[in-house]
Amino acid sequence: MRLTTKGRFAVTAMIDLALRSNAGPVALAAISQRQQISLSYLEQLFGKLRRHELVESTRGPGGGYSLGRPAEEISVADIIVAVDEPIDATGCGGKEDCMGADAGKCMTHDLWTNLNTRMIEYLDSISLKGLVDDQLAKGVSVDGAPVKRAISPTPVVKPIKVNAPNSVFALGTALSK
Repeated sequence: MRLTTKGRFAVTAMIDLALRSNAGPVALAAISQRQQISLSYLEQLFGKLRRHELVESTRGPGGGYSLGRPAEEISVADIIVAVDEPIDATGCGGKEDCMGADAGKCMTHDLWTNLNTRMIEYLDSISLKGLVDDQLAKGVSVDGAPVKRAISPTPVVKPIKVNAPNSVFALGTALSK
């Protein structure tokens, strides 16, 4: 079994997302820039992650992605399976026809099948929260700068003063003075 960039990038992007999930939705463009992963590739991966309910999307200004469930409930196996990464060391894809259609299993089929089981068990035992905690323990910095949002989450305290007429009649009165 060889993990391709699809699985590696999905896990990396999910760690990045989980690290920053407390600040609200995270834009894919920001993950793309930080992790040096193509934005269009991330869009494809996050579409699959969303369909498996590992992430949720928020549209509009200040939108982005957030975790679909708590990080401790998401395993590495969940992420890899969601992006269609095959976890299979057998030569036959688990069909038991390693030697050809009529010849059956090869002598090492059970070995590779057992390896598949152990890999899935191992990846299932690692939570996204555990990976995030490891990164924080290593001193990975999570930018503390507030994310600029087009819409403020808090109401504007100062009233807006407008010195323009508020009707056609007021405009006429203002112009006649």
